[in-house]
Amino acid sequence: MSNMHLVNLNGKLESESIRKGFGRGLKKAGELDANVVAACADLTDSTQMSLFKAAFPERFIEVGVAEQNLVTVGAGLAAVGKIPFVSSYAAFSPGRNWEQIRTTICLNDRPVKIVGSHAGLSVGPDGATHQMLEDIALMRVLPNMVVIVPCDAVEAEKATLAMAKDARPNYLRLAREATPIITTDKTPFEIGKAYVLEAGADVTLIATGTMTYQALKAAELLFKDGIEAEVVHVPTIKPLDAETILKSVRKTGAVVTVEEGQIIGGLGGAIAELLAEQLPTPMQRVGMQDHFGESGAPDELLTHFGLDAKHIRLAAHHVTDRKK
Repeated sequence: MSNMHLVNLNGKLESESIRKGFGRGLKKAGELDANVVAACADLTDSTQMSLFKAAFPERFIEVGVAEQNLVTVGAGLAAVGKIPFVSSYAAFSPGRNWEQIRTTICLNDRPVKIVGSHAGLSVGPDGATHQMLEDIALMRVLPNMVVIVPCDAVEAEKATLAMAKDARPNYLRLAREATPIITTDKTPFEIGKAYVLEAGADVTLIATGTMTYQALKAAELLFKDGIEAEVVHVPTIKPLDAETILKSVRKTGAVVTVEEGQIIGGLGGAIAELLAEQLPTPMQRVGMQDHFGESGAPDELLTHFGLDAKHIRLAAHHVTDRKK
């Protein structure tokens, strides 16, 4: 079923934490450009900035537990021509320092690269305080900000390298747990582009981040039900690839959005805005339904909150029934 030029779902998939791809990408970006610098808020190993720190200690700053200072220092470094990557847990950055991001980075249009790690339900046992589910909405609303949510470690590495060359403020959302690697070195990645990973005619599943794997699994279940689902992976939430999304929706006439975050203001909100203005379509949003998370195993939480492949399948049935 899958478009083998883009994804590899044959056999047993390897898994790796998405943040490890970021760590490799940042080190490579540092090797390619001496202006790339990095700063962290006392979470260097957790966010995988440790690889860059070891390779370029003179270009790394440890600011300590001071997330507001973290992004303000980043804005200053960008103002003098550096390409700063600043990392912390997403619960703290942008969760704690949104005003500093808004005022020092976005208002001045500084190319700071904000890396929010440990985002989504998959933080698991750490519970609601650390399960950042609102970050896509928070960052998407900021003028000038680019929002990127890679689906696996391979794509995260590509995204990091692309961000280093992008002249705008960027936000990169990373998950904590090991995630199936579904893309390959040959899979394309470009900021602002969405990709059709699975062709279908009956319903469009629009997914981002870790949920793209779940959407692909749901497509396999739906195929057995006699429903051909088209899976569109959206690694860039903003700017949104309206052309690719609208082309798919015109074909299928039904939409399910899938994300590991709040549907209000997140990917689901972005797609709803696009379709309401340009192509009103039966739609259902799979994601966090205005709830905080809970402590538990990541897979257990996905099922509990209705974010797994089986729930995506049910949503697709519901929306295709509405289409009829």
